[in-house]
Amino acid sequence: MQVSVRLRGKDSEGRPFEEETSTLAINAHGALVTLQSKITSGSMIHLQHNGTKEEQECHVAFLGPVRSGRAEVGLEFSEARPGFWRVTFPPEDWSPKHPEARTILSTGSSLPSKK
Repeated sequence: MQVSVRLRGKDSEGRPFEEETSTLAINAHGALVTLQSKITSGSMIHLQHNGTKEEQECHVAFLGPVRSGRAEVGLEFSEARPGFWRVTFPPEDWSPKHPEARTILSTGSSLPSKK
């Protein structure tokens, strides 16, 4: 889910940075983003949700591949904040077999037929 965010912290050389980006994925524990700034694993980052202006302290938990000058970066909140993104996440023990999971009857077609 894409959410517009602003990140600020110190880059790998200790210089302050501030960067606008969007999330690639979100969950109750953090987000996956892309960054142009070079940062190190474990760095502390302040993440601001641009829609609500709410801010959350995170640390860099994952450094992924660099594509077109932007690295994939996994950010983990200092503590779980399921309400930060303003979406409802399924419970930790959820599975497709959970009683509340919606079922889709297979009709042999991936799209509903037109009448």
